[in-house]
Amino acid sequence: MRPGQGRLERAMRKARSKVQDLPAGFRFHDLRHYLASLLIASGADVKIVQARLRRASAKTTLDTYSHLWPHSDESTRAAIDAVLVARTELRQNQAGAAR
Repeated sequence: MRPGQGRLERAMRKARSKVQDLPAGFRFHDLRHYLASLLIASGADVKIVQARLRRASAKTTLDTYSHLWPHSDESTRAAIDAVLVARTELRQNQAGAAR
């Protein structure tokens, strides 16, 4: 047991008895998962979540929570499309100005 862990567990037991509808086995560690899921749902990137959870690496954070981040396929397609459209418009404008 880490230093202070017993004190933390006692505080959790006391809090569990005061919070309505909290599962009996709710642990402090569950609060970390809840915090991570809230941050991710709010749009926080992996480095922010890593820092708030005080994890040593972003890899650990991604290994644990990657399923919670939204899929970025559509946003990456949209970003590439926007760049290609902008380049095409720029070339058309340059060609028109050269005439």
